[in-house]
Amino acid sequence: MEDEQIDRATDTSPRFALDASARMSLRDHVRNQLRMAIISGRFAPEEKLNERAIAEEFGVSTTPLKEAVRQLEVEGLIEILPRRGMVVRFDADYAEEMILARAALESPLAALAAQRADEASRGRMQDIVNRMRDATDRTDIAALIGLNETFHGEIHAAARSRHLARLAAMQQFYDDSARRVIHRNLEESRRAFEEHSGICGAIAAGDADRAAELMGRHVTRSGRLYLAAVFSSKQE
Repeated sequence: MEDEQIDRATDTSPRFALDASARMSLRDHVRNQLRMAIISGRFAPEEKLNERAIAEEFGVSTTPLKEAVRQLEVEGLIEILPRRGMVVRFDADYAEEMILARAALESPLAALAAQRADEASRGRMQDIVNRMRDATDRTDIAALIGLNETFHGEIHAAARSRHLARLAAMQQFYDDSARRVIHRNLEESRRAFEEHSGICGAIAAGDADRAAELMGRHVTRSGRLYLAAVFSSKQE
Protein backbone atom coordinates (compact mmCIF):
# COMPACT_ATOMS: atom_id res chain seq x y z
CA MET A 1 0.00 0.00 0.00
CA GLU A 2 2.81 2.40 0.91
CA ASP A 3 4.61 1.66 -2.37
CA GLU A 4 1.39 2.31 -4.24
CA GLN A 5 0.96 5.68 -2.53
CA ILE A 6 4.54 6.63 -3.42
CA ASP A 7 3.95 5.63 -7.07
CA ARG A 8 0.84 7.80 -7.19
CA ALA A 9 2.64 10.70 -5.61
CA THR A 10 5.51 10.57 -8.09
CA ASP A 11 3.36 9.86 -11.15
CA THR A 12 3.29 13.10 -13.17
CA SER A 13 1.56 11.69 -16.26
CA PRO A 14 -1.67 13.46 -17.32
CA ARG A 15 -4.87 11.91 -15.96
CA PHE A 16 -6.99 12.89 -18.95
CA ALA A 17 -6.20 12.97 -22.66
CA LEU A 18 -7.27 16.21 -24.33
CA ASP A 19 -8.48 16.19 -27.90
CA ALA A 20 -6.67 18.19 -30.56
CA SER A 21 -8.97 21.21 -30.36
CA ALA A 22 -8.51 21.44 -26.59
CA ARG A 23 -4.73 21.28 -26.93
CA MET A 24 -4.64 24.07 -29.51
CA SER A 25 -3.21 27.18 -27.93
CA LEU A 26 -4.77 30.60 -28.27
CA ARG A 27 -1.81 31.63 -30.40
CA ASP A 28 -2.40 28.71 -32.78
CA HIS A 29 -6.09 29.53 -33.03
CA VAL A 30 -5.36 33.16 -33.87
CA ARG A 31 -2.69 32.12 -36.37
CA ASN A 32 -5.05 29.74 -38.16
CA GLN A 33 -7.86 32.30 -38.36
CA LEU A 34 -5.60 35.10 -39.58
CA ARG A 35 -3.92 32.80 -42.09
CA MET A 36 -7.28 31.75 -43.46
CA ALA A 37 -8.36 35.38 -43.77
CA ILE A 38 -5.21 36.21 -45.75
CA ILE A 39 -5.34 33.22 -48.08
CA SER A 40 -9.08 33.60 -48.68
CA GLY A 41 -8.42 37.13 -49.95
CA ARG A 42 -9.92 39.21 -47.18
CA PHE A 43 -6.79 41.39 -47.16
CA ALA A 44 -5.22 42.79 -50.31
CA PRO A 45 -1.52 42.32 -51.13
CA GLU A 46 0.58 45.06 -49.50
CA GLU A 47 -2.30 46.00 -47.20
CA LYS A 48 -1.21 47.24 -43.80
CA LEU A 49 -2.89 45.39 -40.92
CA ASN A 50 -4.03 47.16 -37.79
CA GLU A 51 -2.80 45.04 -34.91
CA ARG A 52 -5.19 46.42 -32.31
CA ALA A 53 -8.23 46.18 -34.58
CA ILE A 54 -7.49 42.55 -35.45
CA ALA A 55 -6.92 41.66 -31.80
CA GLU A 56 -10.27 43.22 -30.88
CA GLU A 57 -12.02 41.38 -33.71
CA PHE A 58 -10.62 38.05 -32.51
CA GLY A 59 -11.39 38.93 -28.92
CA VAL A 60 -7.81 38.48 -27.74
CA SER A 61 -4.99 40.62 -26.39
CA THR A 62 -2.18 41.68 -28.68
CA THR A 63 0.21 39.12 -27.10
CA PRO A 64 -1.12 35.96 -28.84
CA LEU A 65 -1.62 38.01 -32.00
CA LYS A 66 2.03 39.07 -32.02
CA GLU A 67 3.08 35.44 -31.54
CA ALA A 68 0.80 34.31 -34.38
CA VAL A 69 2.06 37.04 -36.70
CA ARG A 70 5.67 35.97 -36.13
CA GLN A 71 4.74 32.47 -37.35
CA LEU A 72 2.94 33.85 -40.39
CA GLU A 73 5.99 35.97 -41.16
CA VAL A 74 8.07 32.78 -41.27
CA GLU A 75 5.54 31.37 -43.77
CA GLY A 76 5.96 34.48 -45.91
CA LEU A 77 2.35 35.64 -45.64
CA ILE A 78 3.12 38.74 -43.58
CA GLU A 79 6.14 40.98 -43.15
CA ILE A 80 6.80 43.14 -40.11
CA LEU A 81 8.43 46.40 -41.17
CA PRO A 82 10.03 49.04 -38.95
CA ARG A 83 7.69 52.00 -38.41
CA ARG A 84 5.09 50.45 -40.73
CA GLY A 85 3.93 47.44 -38.78
CA MET A 86 2.35 44.37 -40.39
CA VAL A 87 2.06 44.23 -44.18
CA VAL A 88 0.44 41.42 -46.21
CA ARG A 89 2.91 39.81 -48.62
CA PHE A 90 0.61 37.10 -49.96
CA ASP A 91 -0.23 37.86 -53.59
CA ALA A 92 -1.20 36.11 -56.84
CA ASP A 93 2.40 35.17 -57.65
CA TYR A 94 2.90 33.61 -54.22
CA ALA A 95 -0.40 31.72 -54.53
CA GLU A 96 0.48 30.43 -58.01
CA GLU A 97 3.82 29.14 -56.75
CA MET A 98 2.03 27.28 -53.96
CA ILE A 99 -0.32 25.69 -56.51
CA LEU A 100 2.62 24.57 -58.66
CA ALA A 101 4.39 23.17 -55.60
CA ARG A 102 1.31 21.25 -54.55
CA ALA A 103 0.84 19.77 -58.03
CA ALA A 104 4.51 18.73 -58.08
CA LEU A 105 4.01 16.84 -54.79
CA GLU A 106 0.51 15.43 -55.17
CA SER A 107 1.13 13.88 -58.62
CA PRO A 108 3.99 11.54 -57.59
CA LEU A 109 2.15 10.71 -54.37
CA ALA A 110 -0.84 9.57 -56.44
CA ALA A 111 1.48 7.52 -58.66
CA LEU A 112 3.08 5.84 -55.66
CA ALA A 113 -0.35 5.17 -54.16
CA ALA A 114 -1.34 3.37 -57.38
CA GLN A 115 1.76 1.21 -57.04
CA ARG A 116 1.67 0.59 -53.29
CA ALA A 117 -1.93 0.80 -52.05
CA ASP A 118 -3.26 -2.42 -50.56
CA GLU A 119 -6.84 -3.64 -50.82
CA ALA A 120 -7.85 -2.05 -47.52
CA SER A 121 -6.53 1.35 -48.59
CA ARG A 122 -8.29 1.15 -51.95
CA GLY A 123 -11.49 0.31 -50.13
CA ARG A 124 -11.14 3.31 -47.84
CA MET A 125 -10.58 5.61 -50.83
CA GLN A 126 -13.69 4.30 -52.54
CA ASP A 127 -15.69 4.76 -49.35
CA ILE A 128 -14.50 8.38 -49.13
CA VAL A 129 -15.51 8.96 -52.76
CA ASN A 130 -18.94 7.47 -52.05
CA ARG A 131 -19.38 9.86 -49.14
CA MET A 132 -18.22 12.71 -51.39
CA ARG A 133 -21.02 11.81 -53.80
CA ASP A 134 -23.59 11.98 -51.02
CA ALA A 135 -22.21 15.28 -49.71
CA THR A 136 -22.21 16.73 -53.24
CA ASP A 137 -25.84 15.71 -53.74
CA ARG A 138 -26.74 17.36 -50.41
CA THR A 139 -24.62 20.45 -51.19
CA ASP A 140 -22.90 19.89 -47.83
CA ILE A 141 -19.87 22.12 -48.33
CA ALA A 142 -18.46 21.61 -44.83
CA ALA A 143 -18.52 17.83 -45.31
CA LEU A 144 -16.91 18.12 -48.75
CA ILE A 145 -14.03 20.18 -47.40
CA GLY A 146 -13.36 17.59 -44.70
CA LEU A 147 -13.72 14.63 -47.08
CA ASN A 148 -11.39 16.31 -49.57
CA GLU A 149 -8.69 16.51 -46.92
CA THR A 150 -9.37 12.92 -45.85
CA PHE A 151 -9.12 11.67 -49.43
CA HIS A 152 -5.75 13.29 -50.07
CA GLY A 153 -4.55 12.10 -46.67
CA GLU A 154 -5.46 8.52 -47.57
CA ILE A 155 -3.49 8.84 -50.82
CA HIS A 156 -0.47 10.11 -48.87
CA ALA A 157 -0.72 7.18 -46.46
CA ALA A 158 -1.09 4.66 -49.29
CA ALA A 159 1.95 6.10 -51.10
CA ARG A 160 4.12 5.26 -48.08
CA SER A 161 6.58 8.03 -48.92
CA ARG A 162 7.56 9.77 -45.72
CA HIS A 163 9.62 12.42 -47.48
CA LEU A 164 7.01 13.48 -50.05
CA ALA A 165 4.23 13.31 -47.46
CA ARG A 166 6.24 15.53 -45.13
CA LEU A 167 6.73 18.09 -47.88
CA ALA A 168 3.03 17.94 -48.77
CA ALA A 169 2.12 18.51 -45.13
CA MET A 170 3.95 21.83 -45.29
CA GLN A 171 1.36 22.91 -47.90
CA GLN A 172 -1.55 21.98 -45.65
CA PHE A 173 -2.21 25.50 -44.44
CA TYR A 174 -2.72 26.63 -48.04
CA ASP A 175 -4.86 23.62 -48.98
CA ASP A 176 -7.36 24.06 -46.13
CA SER A 177 -7.93 27.76 -46.77
CA ALA A 178 -8.07 27.43 -50.56
CA ARG A 179 -10.67 24.66 -50.36
CA ARG A 180 -13.00 26.94 -48.44
CA VAL A 181 -12.79 29.44 -51.29
CA ILE A 182 -13.13 26.89 -54.10
CA HIS A 183 -16.13 25.06 -52.68
CA ARG A 184 -18.21 28.21 -52.55
CA ASN A 185 -18.84 27.36 -56.21
CA LEU A 186 -21.42 24.56 -56.45
CA GLU A 187 -20.37 23.61 -59.97
CA GLU A 188 -16.78 23.26 -58.75
CA SER A 189 -17.91 20.84 -56.04
CA ARG A 190 -19.50 18.62 -58.69
CA ARG A 191 -16.47 18.79 -60.94
CA ALA A 192 -14.10 18.08 -58.05
CA PHE A 193 -16.13 14.99 -57.19
CA GLU A 194 -15.76 13.66 -60.74
CA GLU A 195 -12.01 14.30 -60.64
CA HIS A 196 -11.59 12.60 -57.26
CA SER A 197 -13.59 9.65 -58.53
CA GLY A 198 -11.30 9.35 -61.57
CA ILE A 199 -8.16 9.54 -59.42
CA CYS A 200 -9.57 6.86 -57.12
CA GLY A 201 -10.30 4.64 -60.11
CA ALA A 202 -6.78 5.02 -61.51
CA ILE A 203 -5.24 4.16 -58.14
CA ALA A 204 -7.55 1.15 -57.75
CA ALA A 205 -6.49 -0.04 -61.21
CA GLY A 206 -2.81 0.33 -60.34
CA ASP A 207 -2.31 2.82 -63.19
CA ALA A 208 0.42 5.06 -61.79
CA ASP A 209 0.81 7.24 -64.90
CA ARG A 210 -2.92 7.88 -65.14
CA ALA A 211 -3.22 8.64 -61.41
CA ALA A 212 -0.38 11.17 -61.60
CA GLU A 213 -1.84 12.81 -64.72
CA LEU A 214 -5.33 13.14 -63.25
CA MET A 215 -4.02 14.44 -59.95
CA GLY A 216 -1.86 17.06 -61.66
CA ARG A 217 -4.79 18.27 -63.73
CA HIS A 218 -7.05 18.39 -60.68
CA VAL A 219 -4.68 20.39 -58.51
CA THR A 220 -3.78 22.82 -61.31
CA ARG A 221 -7.36 23.39 -62.44
CA SER A 222 -8.74 23.92 -58.94
CA GLY A 223 -5.79 26.18 -58.21
CA ARG A 224 -6.61 28.36 -61.21
CA LEU A 225 -10.17 28.65 -59.96
CA TYR A 226 -8.88 29.74 -56.57
CA LEU A 227 -6.63 32.38 -58.16
CA ALA A 228 -9.54 33.77 -60.17
CA ALA A 229 -11.84 33.84 -57.14
CA VAL A 230 -9.38 35.60 -54.85
CA PHE A 231 -7.28 37.87 -57.08
CA SER A 232 -9.18 38.69 -60.28
CA SER A 233 -11.39 41.33 -58.66
CA LYS A 234 -8.37 42.94 -56.99
CA GLN A 235 -6.59 43.28 -60.34
CA GLU A 236 -9.50 44.95 -62.13
